[in-house]
Amino acid sequence: MNYNNLVKLIIFSLSFSLISSFLKGENLEEIYELALKNDPLLKAAEATYRAGKENKAQGRAGLLPTLSISGSSNWNEYRVLDQIIDQYNSNNYSGRLSQPIFRMDKWFQFKRGKSLSDSAQAEFGYQQQETMIRVASAYFNVLNSIDSLNAARAEEKAIGKQKDLAKKRFEVGLAAITEVQETQAAYDLTVVSRISREAQLDSARETLNSIVGKEITLLSPLKESFEISLPDPLDRESWVTLGLKNNLQLKSAKFQREAAKHSARAATSNHLPQIDIVGRVTKSTSKQGKFGGFIQNPLFGVEQDTRQYAIQFNLPLYAGGSISSARRQAFANYDRAKEQTIYTERSIIRDVRSNHFGVQTQVANVTARKQALASAESALEATQIGYEVGSRNTVDLLDSQKRLFQAQRDYASSRYEYIIAMLRLKASVGSLNPGDLISISNRMD
Repeated sequence: MNYNNLVKLIIFSLSFSLISSFLKGENLEEIYELALKNDPLLKAAEATYRAGKENKAQGRAGLLPTLSISGSSNWNEYRVLDQIIDQYNSNNYSGRLSQPIFRMDKWFQFKRGKSLSDSAQAEFGYQQQETMIRVASAYFNVLNSIDSLNAARAEEKAIGKQKDLAKKRFEVGLAAITEVQETQAAYDLTVVSRISREAQLDSARETLNSIVGKEITLLSPLKESFEISLPDPLDRESWVTLGLKNNLQLKSAKFQREAAKHSARAATSNHLPQIDIVGRVTKSTSKQGKFGGFIQNPLFGVEQDTRQYAIQFNLPLYAGGSISSARRQAFANYDRAKEQTIYTERSIIRDVRSNHFGVQTQVANVTARKQALASAESALEATQIGYEVGSRNTVDLLDSQKRLFQAQRDYASSRYEYIIAMLRLKASVGSLNPGDLISISNRMD
């Protein structure tokens, strides 16, 4: 089989597979929209955020008035020597209103609740960015697996043709048995490779399906003209500065640190005076007929109304050491939160620098892989010509074919790795948003 026929076979196999696999496929934007509706991890993160933002309302409640009402209805029996002298019903209703005036502990608890709510919001934003990366990674893993399987199938067909040709050459005495054995062994390996790629594709599809909650069979591929570009700006420290300002994990850690500080201050304030305004209204009625069974009750059935207004003062002096212990514990937690924030900040600096370099590496990798593909095509053509004139043997031809198909797989994979690297860089500086996925989706077939 000459080089032109081999190229035609490869193009036909890849084209047929691409058409069958990608016809009317769903693009990245559509897959992401499905994930927003069905991804259980994102739903769990959303529920965690809803729970976390209630800390602010709970903290604010400590500064606001509290109002409560209570009531009772009692049946009473008055007995003397087991004889009922009087029996009657009495009712009691009361309402209590309390307004803190000086409660530093409540104030710092409010500040703590606000910081925790802000932290929950930042953490949810981070989880949303992680969902975008997870969806994109799963999506491009499927595409990469499809490309690998298409190349494996084309390789299997090409080497299968080579195997058949070797058998025919052997039958007419133009080739040795070793050529048949070598081509057969190479063909068997391509079968194994194709089966492995099929399993890889099945696993990648299942991963994507588990995110979006339905079976996805058709996906849109990247355009061949998909632009590969270096980070803008190219200066790494500019990205580090942006990351320290906007990274959502770091924001969450800082809010957690602030919450721990306010919690420590609240614990310290437990030794301070507590002053509240308290108002109470009590209404009661009694159907008691006679006091002691003899004296007529002048208030029989009359509603009695009692009102009390007070400024209530409380100063904790000693509680078995629990207040001091709680204060020490709160400050220890604050120290832990400070150190965790420092660790997160350093991790962000490391990640931003690593991701920035990773994007540059992937840009160079795509360029190199594209050139390697062109070189592999030229090498195969030269080897094919040499094989036909007898200067190259079967092993050389098989090796050239394998290098070509491997170059195809590597080039396709490098483009997907570049996209994920760029998404991770943007996430590390807090700038990743759905518009980035939409932009990628618009550059798909």
